[in-house]
Amino acid sequence: MAKSPEEEHPQKAFGWAAKDSSGLLSPFHFSRRETGDGDVTIKILYCGICHSDLHNVKNEWGFTMYPVVPGHEIVGTVTKTGKNVKKFKVGDRVGVGVLVDSCKRCESCQQDLENYCPQMVLTYNSYSQDGTKTFGGYSDIVVVDEHYVLRFPENLPPDAGAPLLCAGITVYSPMKYYGMTEPGKHLGVAGLGGLGHVAVKIGKAFGLKVTVISTSPKKEDEAINRLGADSFLVSSDPAKMKAAINTLDYIIDTVSAVHPLAPLISLLKLNGKLITVGLPEKPLELPIFPLVLGRKLVGGSDVGGIKETQEMLDFCAEHGIASDIELIKMGDINMAMERLAKSDVKYRFVIDVANSLSQ
Repeated sequence: MAKSPEEEHPQKAFGWAAKDSSGLLSPFHFSRRETGDGDVTIKILYCGICHSDLHNVKNEWGFTMYPVVPGHEIVGTVTKTGKNVKKFKVGDRVGVGVLVDSCKRCESCQQDLENYCPQMVLTYNSYSQDGTKTFGGYSDIVVVDEHYVLRFPENLPPDAGAPLLCAGITVYSPMKYYGMTEPGKHLGVAGLGGLGHVAVKIGKAFGLKVTVISTSPKKEDEAINRLGADSFLVSSDPAKMKAAINTLDYIIDTVSAVHPLAPLISLLKLNGKLITVGLPEKPLELPIFPLVLGRKLVGGSDVGGIKETQEMLDFCAEHGIASDIELIKMGDINMAMERLAKSDVKYRFVIDVANSLSQ
């Protein structure tokens, strides 16, 4: 007979979990494995709320395994290390992102692209190599192999820096891989949410001219005066969209709802690149004619490996980049999920785990 989550492992843990597709989260007792020779045990201080957490608690992608404790934007303090751990010591401030294990042998792992490993273990809603389920950062502690733990720069705020562990690397990695970092080039950012607002900041730090593309005219002042974008384009305004045809070198599409790609492709110059990082729950229609006639590229990207994620954190620390957040208590998590579903947050909720998680 299978053990309950509370009895699987020796270390007692406590968090909030969704038990079914209603997505409602409630207090949940479970357990973490003992600190292994290569492991780090972390007391969780803050955890960001990613849009994928909302998809997962409601099983909108169809592969949620209940009960699910979400959270993969984790910042905390090391409380215990295994005897073989070299990178960290007790008291260090660290981060944990989207993945906590991989095979370490395949071509992807050998290229520091653990996030593309076929045996990658996600921080939550996944299975560890010992066959037990992973639970995420909406909880008090986590135990992680040191290879997948990140050094969190001292000059990054631990609360506003937490979302960088998913949102930051999700936009940084494709910008690096697809060569979208050449100073003076023109970047479009489609969608001004948790991913988009970080993309604006990282784009400006690379020296790009940045245009925000949004359906909401109300976001223009925020985009330009608060986040530093150079211009703003209302995608629902046909005249303005027509005037902007063939003006952008790159677009990073962060929109997670179903939306047309043709209007975005039309904004690209010859050889332009449209890179999608949002994850709509239904397929999008891709017109081929404009790709062929403009030698344009549509690509995708999924977070980044551990080495690149550390590089991104150091880059953000150097350039003073953090997320714009609304800090909440764990007891407000369901309200936050409701508001996130309506895009009613500027621009990322972060849970003050250490100061609000009481059993």
